[in-house]
Amino acid sequence: MDIQSTLLFLKMGMDTIMNRITFFSMLALLLFGSNNASARIVNAIAAIVNDEVITLYEVNREAQPIIREAEKKELVDDAARSQIRRMALDRLVEKKLVEQKIRELNIKVSEEEIRQAIEDVKKQNSIPNQEALVAALANQGLSFDQYRSQLQEQLEKLKLVSLEVRAKIHVSETELREYYEANHARYTEDESFRARHIFFKTNDKSPAEDIKRTMTTALMVLAEAKSGKDFAELARNYSEDPAARKDGGDLGTFKKGDMQAELESTILTMKPGEVSELVYTPVGFHIIKLEERISGKLKPFEGLKAEIEEAIYRKKSEERFSQWSKDLRSKASVELKDLSGLL
Repeated sequence: MDIQSTLLFLKMGMDTIMNRITFFSMLALLLFGSNNASARIVNAIAAIVNDEVITLYEVNREAQPIIREAEKKELVDDAARSQIRRMALDRLVEKKLVEQKIRELNIKVSEEEIRQAIEDVKKQNSIPNQEALVAALANQGLSFDQYRSQLQEQLEKLKLVSLEVRAKIHVSETELREYYEANHARYTEDESFRARHIFFKTNDKSPAEDIKRTMTTALMVLAEAKSGKDFAELARNYSEDPAARKDGGDLGTFKKGDMQAELESTILTMKPGEVSELVYTPVGFHIIKLEERISGKLKPFEGLKAEIEEAIYRKKSEERFSQWSKDLRSKASVELKDLSGLL
């Protein structure tokens, strides 16, 4: 071997040695804090998913927001932190598998689809322009580029779910009918009420003598109402509700949640034709007569088909996606590393 060949051979050998030194130096930096005499582990391989690595750093980054929220509520200890990190690792494994499947199926999202999704977000959240969106994202600790990247990932995942899951789901007419029959309560309109009242104005700040005088009048009118006197006529003659002079105290038809709480709680216990005792509210005394309780009607099936189909479709999608995810993981090579004391 001549001198030039010998020098070349030695140089190649030194390059190999230096490459190995560089590799092990980088590995050491990955595993150990560079200025920590106790060599505290700051990163490590947490899992290998089909030859792709998930690091401890990624797990901690995923888990940290949830841990911070729990710490604010003082609901977290070391065991809870460990559980949160393990759940974060499971999510990252699933995310990695989904990303790999997206690449395998060559699923792409166009620039126009991303732009339209961003416009939809702005519209749904009443965000007037791009500057306002950037400011709103900054308040959440996100840059626009980070958000755009997340949105792209979500759109790719939606396409994957549509291709692998939703496209394979069918909802039959029989299923629609069975769901409707099993959920009558959900599709029945709320019970409604029709009532009248007689109102006597007073409040806590009124002089005691005025309150006493108002109550005396109210009790007299109440006695007449309970004796069977025409309630509408009593309302016209005594009620301090200006409209009562014309409509005889008619409150119209209303549903639970529409009325003042004190009046509603009384009306809900009454039978049609019944006259209440005096009901006190912050504005005065009321006498109520329940004219009618109207049972809620069952909404017709034909007008609900689209809503029911979406409900069944969503449920089937969730179930199928859960099973699809399990199957995807069972077919994959997933190695979880033993990181006792670190997770």
